[in-house]
Amino acid sequence: MWCYCVAAVLLFTVIGTEGKAVLSPPEFGKTYHVKGVISLPYAEIKEPFEAWFDTAGKSSRIDYYYGQVCTYQLATQQPSGVSYKITPETTEEELNVMKCFQVNGTKDEPVSPQGTLPDLQGFQFLRMEYYSGSLCEVWQNVTTVGYKKNTYTLWVSRAGAPKDPAVPHHYEMMGYDTLLGSHYDKYLVDYNEFSPKVDPKVFSLPEGMSCGAFPGPGLEHHLLANPMKDLIHPPATGHASRMFGHFKEKFQRRYDDEREHHKREHAFVHNLRYVHSKNRAGLSFSLALNPLSDRTVTELATMRGRRHGKTPNRGLPFPSSMYDGVQVPDSLDWRLYGAVTPVKDQAICGSCWSFSTTGAIEGALFMKTGQQQVLSQQMLIDCSWGFGNNGCDGGEEWRGYEWIMKHGGIATTETYGAYMGMRKANLRNISCPSISCRLDPWTERTLPPEPVAAGGAHPELHQRHVGQRRGPQASAVQERPRGGQHRRLAPVLRLLQPRRLLRARLRQHGGGPGPCGAGRGLRDPEG
Repeated sequence: MWCYCVAAVLLFTVIGTEGKAVLSPPEFGKTYHVKGVISLPYAEIKEPFEAWFDTAGKSSRIDYYYGQVCTYQLATQQPSGVSYKITPETTEEELNVMKCFQVNGTKDEPVSPQGTLPDLQGFQFLRMEYYSGSLCEVWQNVTTVGYKKNTYTLWVSRAGAPKDPAVPHHYEMMGYDTLLGSHYDKYLVDYNEFSPKVDPKVFSLPEGMSCGAFPGPGLEHHLLANPMKDLIHPPATGHASRMFGHFKEKFQRRYDDEREHHKREHAFVHNLRYVHSKNRAGLSFSLALNPLSDRTVTELATMRGRRHGKTPNRGLPFPSSMYDGVQVPDSLDWRLYGAVTPVKDQAICGSCWSFSTTGAIEGALFMKTGQQQVLSQQMLIDCSWGFGNNGCDGGEEWRGYEWIMKHGGIATTETYGAYMGMRKANLRNISCPSISCRLDPWTERTLPPEPVAAGGAHPELHQRHVGQRRGPQASAVQERPRGGQHRRLAPVLRLLQPRRLLRARLRQHGGGPGPCGAGRGLRDPEG
């Protein structure tokens, strides 16, 4: 009897399943207007966009950051179509002037309308569920290319008649690299507004606007003209992959194996997206790719070596009463005078504190002697462990000053040896000539390049190109940010309020035994 019951239940389930109507993939119509936000968690990006799409007219337009950047993809122009980008441009002569740039399609790579909704070919119905209060169909596509397994999922609703266009709500992609055994990519799109109606006038360029070619090499032009192409269901070998090949050649990258290559390419793509997204936002600065662009978040964190200790740094209080009524300049750029030595690469080593220490002393020496002296960060990395610094694992600049005062000075790079980005295994005795001088307070000669601690966890600082970073997140002295601080030198001083100056006396001190011998030293005026 029990067997008959089980058979009856199974028969009923099969019949019930066969009786269900099979859902057809959703369609969005031949034209649509949509607003939304693209989120790239791994690149820390949330970018608002507004898009218009017309299949019959072979045209599309996508605006980013509420119209800061407008892009057009017009397949009807030229033999192979044209992409346009309208964006504000600032040069030495102009400030935020709207300019138009164009990229012509080719026979091998024609321009076609760019959608902001996914192509649902290959998607399968998964389930029904609520998303943001709307009952939605969930459609999914799982694609495997080589080691990469990409899962695309779309949430849509159908509020009208069966033939009416579906309404998109949310779209997400999750990429998994089976070689690395980890997720390598993720992006989310939230669609806030959707309409099947489009005014054809939106595809016309502004009246009187003339367009020219993008300046500079053409490798990034396609990404600049149509950013969405490498975000929404990009091809396996898109522009980002070609950019990575150029990056490897430019910076002479040679990776050990295929696994390392995958890891670096994933990091590069995230940084590439971040750079272009921030540049579309119309900020007070711009970003660019650089030698750090294939580094992971963890690796970049190891370079932020400024420790946040609670030990008093023995800094002297600023005697503000002595300078009442003294006029100081609003700003002073010591780079123009030669007080700042060339920018150096700290490599994968959390030694920023040592560069800040030597930079302040180099500036003080220049003001007294009129000559540049490149001092040795390597010496501080090797020798100041007894004062609480930990070499490439971080330190504090004031501990470097303490070590210098205790041991009579610091050597130049020429006498001690080149920077290695690691602690030396074999140290050697050195003895260097020194300079004796005293700096007078609060004159232009005593405003040296100033060491400051900045929250270095923000990726804007890793890829910064030109311009000044402003806003609440840009303040130099903050609560300790997640991921640590990065110590740097401020060659441009903006004197908006009285500052505590570094009062220093550089005096001669003979060479002593050991690898941390004498050199050019920083001395307490009272010591």
